[in-house]
Amino acid sequence: MFCAGDVKFSIALTGGIATGKSTVASMLKLLGYAIIDADTIAHDVLTQHSARVIEAFGREICNADSNIDRKKLGAIVFADPEKLRILESIVHPIIAQTIYEKAVVLEQRKLPFFIDIPIFFEKRELFAFISKSVLVYAPPDVQLARLQARNNLSLEEAKQRIAAQIPIDVKKQQADDIIDNSGDVQVLQIHVERYLERLRSEYGL
Repeated sequence: MFCAGDVKFSIALTGGIATGKSTVASMLKLLGYAIIDADTIAHDVLTQHSARVIEAFGREICNADSNIDRKKLGAIVFADPEKLRILESIVHPIIAQTIYEKAVVLEQRKLPFFIDIPIFFEKRELFAFISKSVLVYAPPDVQLARLQARNNLSLEEAKQRIAAQIPIDVKKQQADDIIDNSGDVQVLQIHVERYLERLRSEYGL
């Protein structure tokens, strides 16, 4: 259970699918920041609670080894909002609790950290303990093209995955800070360093 005050200050590193959030997280790691990776936690939770997920969706989501095939499951839930809601109801509370526990440990150790969490704005009620947010931003057309290329998706498949999230321009209005990733990786590095300069000035992180 969450306990008010256990996490005094934390920052959600978020974005939209294929906007470059993971690239920024890697840069922050190289600069000495700890990263709590929500996607890694989600994968672990899905494995640990696979029986509940299989019970909800049937064995057609399994591969030949009887483990959950994430691509099959993704194709089902991103094509049906109700099925996505069912999956989220199973795994999201566990993911949020795990993130919280890791944040408590890092804060107790006085280690500066970010919480890499793509669905921060979509599920903000689960993450009330997070103080601030920084959004890795890329324009919608760039986001769509990057997602198709990265995941080898059709245009329709890519649009389905993007539609499952709050539009990136809406997130941009909600974020406390922005790291622009419209250009190449060298330009992104400059934007990350400028953001960290502001962060150190304001919070000493």
